[in-house]
Amino acid sequence: MASDRIEVAAKIDNRHPAAMKSGLGTIPWTIKGELVLNCNCTVFCPCVVSLGMHPPTEGHCQTWGGVRIDTGEYGDVDLSGLNIGLLIEIPGMMSRGNWKVGLFIDDRATDAQFNALVDIFSGKAKGTTGLFSVLVGEIVGVERQPIQYINEGKERRITVGRKIDGVVYPVEGKNADEEIMISNTKYWMGPDITVATASKGRVRAFGRVWDFDGRSAEICQIDWHGPR
Repeated sequence: MASDRIEVAAKIDNRHPAAMKSGLGTIPWTIKGELVLNCNCTVFCPCVVSLGMHPPTEGHCQTWGGVRIDTGEYGDVDLSGLNIGLLIEIPGMMSRGNWKVGLFIDDRATDAQFNALVDIFSGKAKGTTGLFSVLVGEIVGVERQPIQYINEGKERRITVGRKIDGVVYPVEGKNADEEIMISNTKYWMGPDITVATASKGRVRAFGRVWDFDGRSAEICQIDWHGPR
């Protein structure tokens, strides 16, 4: 019986024959450090334990965040010592997508570092942040900004130019020397999340004016990698 399958000698590639292959999505990368988020939830964010299957406490999510990269690389590009700022807006449950994201890259980054971080935080580099390529419907902007991520005792102070000004600290438990942790989760950021809150959470960026003082926050030690 005749087959309607068309045999081809090689995978179809419609790029110009002389064009170099970018390697995007195949480059090994790692980021180790810390991430903080402060959102508009009035109590601790339900996304951590529901994995995005429960709506935020206000029905929609507005979040700013900061990432401190202690060590990292993208191929042969060293990312160690750089910081990242984030703005995330989600219309309903996290898992349903249609996110809007603003990305702030440390103004100390070289062009190669800038491009590497955009690839990672857009999801194009795959791996841990690869879900962004599915969930993010719009990148509202990417900017270079001076970014500070400072640990002062238990507090984390994050400033992104004049765009974000935040102070996040762990919620105190019965034993003041131990953080309240949600451990062994399948949350995309990492398995162990410190329950926190913000004494300051000010955003003035991309047409958004947010103040999330006293709202939910998270602190997470990150160990991200790609492309798998």
